[in-house]
Amino acid sequence: MSLYAVGDLQGCLTPLTTLLDHVGFDPAHDKLWLTGDLVNRGPNSIGCLAFVKKLGGAAQTVLGNHDLHLLALHELAQPTKDKGISATLNHPDAPELLAWLAQQPMLVQDAERQLTMPHAGIPPLWSDKKACKLAQELEQVLAKPKTRLVFLANMYGSEPRLWKNSLDGMERLRFIVNAFTRMRFCDEQSKLEFNFKSAANSAPLGMLPWFAWPATKRKHRIVFGHWAALMGRTDNTQMLALDTGYAWGNHMTLMNLDTNVRFCCDTEGVISEFDEQAFAAKRDGG
Repeated sequence: MSLYAVGDLQGCLTPLTTLLDHVGFDPAHDKLWLTGDLVNRGPNSIGCLAFVKKLGGAAQTVLGNHDLHLLALHELAQPTKDKGISATLNHPDAPELLAWLAQQPMLVQDAERQLTMPHAGIPPLWSDKKACKLAQELEQVLAKPKTRLVFLANMYGSEPRLWKNSLDGMERLRFIVNAFTRMRFCDEQSKLEFNFKSAANSAPLGMLPWFAWPATKRKHRIVFGHWAALMGRTDNTQMLALDTGYAWGNHMTLMNLDTNVRFCCDTEGVISEFDEQAFAAKRDGG
């Protein structure tokens, strides 16, 4: 059995199936992790949801910020001017697929392989065990329709930015969801910064990419998506960035987590192995 992981789909199903065909993915024997954000920017969000759901136990996604936004619009019956999102929400299969999406976790772990996967990242002060515990806190809220509705109605916002164990209520849940689904930069104390979304070398004063801070309490490699501007490069073999910006005209990346080989599919459907130098040039504007 091989364990694969793929970066954000963002409503783009064709490159995923192209990559899975290329590696001979067999759902009877192999498993696929998805870094979240199955939906929204691309043309086939419903197709992505249906495909991953149909894989059953062979696939596991986590929730990303775009997934949660779609759930909020659906459950709160809020209007949107985005035609693509409207088409997804109005699709006849949307209620069933979004009910399934709402039950997906914030984080998954493989203890044997020492792997953890959130959508965006894990604050450097959180251990593997603490991250799992906090993810479960939020998952328990999302699991029940009534508490999920209250959470989704109060989810938006960037405060609080600094984690304290004493946080409670919506402040506690909002920090957890922002850390797992929106984080890019933070300071040494895990204070979050949301105004900067570009490459890792553009960190504001006192901030670094979350994965650049020492995390002495953590043993697992971290698999994540969300930050397409990284173009798959973290300069840290323990931190595996898999969103390489297919929805922005770049590539979708699939990684065999057992062999560390990455395959990339461009918008023309051409498959190649991950080229760190070429991707770094794109990342740095070269």
